[in-house]
Amino acid sequence: MARALYTAALYLLTPALLLRLLWRARRQPEYLRHLGERFGRYRGARASPLVWLHAVSLGETRAARPLVEELRRRQPQTGILLTHMTPTGRAAGRALFGDAVASAYLPYDYPPAVTRFLDHFGPRLGLIMETEIWPNLFALCRRRGIPLVLVNARLSERSARAYARLPALGSGAFGALSLVCAQTPEDARRLAELGAREVEVTGNLKFDLDPPADQLRAGAALRAAIGPRPVLLLASTRDGEEALVLDALSRSALPADTLLLVVPRHPQRFDEVARMIARHGLALSRRSRSEPIDARTRVLLGDTMGEMFAYYAAADCAFVGGSLLPLGGQNLIEACAVGTPVLIGPHTFNFAEAAAQAIACGAARRVRDASELLVQAGALLADPAARTRMGEAGRSFAALHRGATARTLDRIERFLESVA
Repeated sequence: MARALYTAALYLLTPALLLRLLWRARRQPEYLRHLGERFGRYRGARASPLVWLHAVSLGETRAARPLVEELRRRQPQTGILLTHMTPTGRAAGRALFGDAVASAYLPYDYPPAVTRFLDHFGPRLGLIMETEIWPNLFALCRRRGIPLVLVNARLSERSARAYARLPALGSGAFGALSLVCAQTPEDARRLAELGAREVEVTGNLKFDLDPPADQLRAGAALRAAIGPRPVLLLASTRDGEEALVLDALSRSALPADTLLLVVPRHPQRFDEVARMIARHGLALSRRSRSEPIDARTRVLLGDTMGEMFAYYAAADCAFVGGSLLPLGGQNLIEACAVGTPVLIGPHTFNFAEAAAQAIACGAARRVRDASELLVQAGALLADPAARTRMGEAGRSFAALHRGATARTLDRIERFLESVA
């Protein structure tokens, strides 16, 4: 009954879903491409046997890279389908794996659309990244005997409370999972309390992402183009955060020659952020246009995709976005792996344990607001020894927590054997 009511509500929300796609297409026209796939309409042949991995957006797709690469190494005869919900996730999958991995949008959770998806691709195993819960999809996979594993699973206290308010729907969805590979013991406990039957702690796949050598070289080249001036990176910033920092910049004691390197999280906001910087009267260069970075340039806009490791390598210290506002924070592990000192805001519930551990080992510092961010950044930029200590602590922290990919594959080996 709970799932029937959910499905009815989903149908009633169809006009809103379409309007949301149109609204997002104003900034990112790619949202209107492959529209049929969102309703279970697919073209072309499929590989068989097939492992299907769902990575909703950019962050999950990047995190899935070591898992996909190891799957391909262990079972080269098995096809892999990577599904997404956003164009940025799909583009990242294509950039990482090319034609070696099939790409598609996962359909909205209408039973007929899900049925068409399963009929067309016929997956033998489904791997769902992090926190994507789809009641109809999970129920239909269970009915067909398709094992579903939630990998790199995380669930904040806030999200757990939300699912707990719909116990009949949530317990059915979580109970349909064959296995949950959780990031932390706290995530495992919350998922088990919501109805997941078999839950194991395997760690965070993001720790297994090695900084690519070509990006480190690109970062070194960018740093050479910038010169000896200090560089503060604002990484993966979300809507509203750039304005807070730019407003605080005029009141800060940050060295006048500091270059602010701003990399918004979502590419559809690149032009908007460029206009915001111009309104603040700051001289701007854009990475995508290869514009020169001279002594007058106050802000470099990192408006390219797939270069985050390069931006970290070019910076003296980095603020990791999504954390000044209550958005949960973005991935700080990449910065630590490069050896870049990290600053984070007060809101990091999406990376609660990683953030706490990074602070405890000296790889990161927490700030309360944009003003304190610039104060702390100024102190770090003036203290090379402190930056070195934080950078070394970050590399050690990232190395210490590696191994989630191997542990995850060990746990799902029994399902992979049935695929082969």
